[in-house]
Amino acid sequence: MSAFMSAFASLVGAFADLLHPLFRTASTAAAIVLFTALVRLAVHPLSRAAARGQKARTKLQPQITALRTKHARNPDRMQKELMELHAKEKVSPLSGCLPSLLQMPAFFLLYHLFSSQRIGGDPNSLLGHELFGSPLGERWHDALASGGIFGQQGLVYLALFAIVAAVATFNYGRTKRQMAANPVTPATGPDGQPVPGMGAMAKVMPLMSFLTLFSVAFVPLAAALYIVTSTTWTAVERAYLYRETPAAEAAVAPAV
Repeated sequence: MSAFMSAFASLVGAFADLLHPLFRTASTAAAIVLFTALVRLAVHPLSRAAARGQKARTKLQPQITALRTKHARNPDRMQKELMELHAKEKVSPLSGCLPSLLQMPAFFLLYHLFSSQRIGGDPNSLLGHELFGSPLGERWHDALASGGIFGQQGLVYLALFAIVAAVATFNYGRTKRQMAANPVTPATGPDGQPVPGMGAMAKVMPLMSFLTLFSVAFVPLAAALYIVTSTTWTAVERAYLYRETPAAEAAVAPAV
């Protein structure tokens, strides 16, 4: 693990060196944004596949309902035919989870890198790198202790909070508009039965984006940059990929 972290630290350092002529003292922060963008670009094909799967599952709902009605007294037969239907249409209920799962190692690597005092037995020099005077290895409470909310470091976090709040507001507003323009019937599960609480979940899910504010506040600044970049990418990506998807379906689709 130590050797792997050393290699990852070298990769971040190489990106920072590459970007130094443009970003100077903020080159390491820019390298983290670049790294995040490359991770998201790598999993984008899976995000597209997840969107196609979500749309396909939506189109299958009439057939699922018909099978549920036809085999209401024979659950085993119903499950068999539902599985055959999903296999025939090449629809997997798990496809939407893959993009999020594949991003987790990248985030935890970055979190560990900027939370470790030593890498490979040597002091972690990356902890001292800064973004507008705010060390990448410190957290919001450190910024508050060094000048308060409106101090130099505090202003960096206020900017990140503002971006996250803007993205969350965009997601919430977009979903509300879609729900008003495209009212849909309650979502159903793979067996065609209405999913308990799905209607309430569809209304609550847009608000989950605001929880990212807490994540940004409690992780190292480097990891916060990853979260903010990834969250912004997700908002733009989902707005494009789910632009023709009914609101309730898009709202409960996995946030990738």
